[in-house]
Amino acid sequence: MNKFRPGLVHTPITPFKRDQGVDYDTYAKVIEFHLKNGAEALALPMPEGEDMSLTDPELRQVLEFALKQVRGRVPVIAHVSDAGTSIAVERALHAEKSGAAAIVSHPPYFWHPKPAMIVEHLVRIAGAVKLPFFVFNPPIESVGAALTSGMVLELVERVPNLSGIVDAGLEFVFMEEVMGNTRAKHPEFQLLAGQDYPVSAFALGGSGVFSPLAAIAPGLVRDVYNLCKARKFIEARDKQENIAELHHLVKEAGESGLKDGLAGIKTAMASMGRECGAPRPPVRPLGEIERGRIAEALNAMPYLRAEPRGW
Repeated sequence: MNKFRPGLVHTPITPFKRDQGVDYDTYAKVIEFHLKNGAEALALPMPEGEDMSLTDPELRQVLEFALKQVRGRVPVIAHVSDAGTSIAVERALHAEKSGAAAIVSHPPYFWHPKPAMIVEHLVRIAGAVKLPFFVFNPPIESVGAALTSGMVLELVERVPNLSGIVDAGLEFVFMEEVMGNTRAKHPEFQLLAGQDYPVSAFALGGSGVFSPLAAIAPGLVRDVYNLCKARKFIEARDKQENIAELHHLVKEAGESGLKDGLAGIKTAMASMGRECGAPRPPVRPLGEIERGRIAEALNAMPYLRAEPRGW
């Protein structure tokens, strides 16, 4: 079992120009912002990085650019998910060749194959490379299929380089079953929260978190993470409730919740002085009134006053 432990993982957005091309000048600023504000690793491009809106050449270029910009200062975890197994395998091979420290993958996007097919899909991705492999369990409302504890335990048996699970569903019984049944055989197996709610995951033995909201409030994210590491879960809950308020604000921006959450994150970043363009279609940018409401709500959150403004 590989002992790579990513800890606090920031998941950067992908900035776009007005012509919808990737804005690499701003992307460099995004990466540097995360590096100087507590990221112990980066994972990209995750769903908040709009991976599904990037072409395959763009996905490769984004990863290569990030690795060059980071220059080994923190590990970079490459997200290689796709609906097709062969496509995801090629992305994993490219990530390994480019110098990624690890790979992470969802179950297949867009469709709902049988459990045996999902397991085989993930086994083939992981088996194509020697890098540490993290399987990402998506939230219920996300595209693709959620994992069961039985599927994870089968992966533990079949994937020697499986380092752990990044669980965005954060369903308590699922996490308990996974951790309770893997620790004896694979004590290094890791549980990472796949959203900015690490208290329950750490209470069950978790060791890290994938954080989209670090783009907006890296200090708050770091505080909750540190408290969880210290097993101060009661103290962490107060700050996690602040995270819940911020998460609700950006996720519910616009009309469709999850997808418009992408616009909400970018709008909140702009309100904090970090303009990074609009999301790509079909996600719609927020209008002036919506942007104003988010800015007003952020200004009313006292715990954001200590957060960095600008790049």
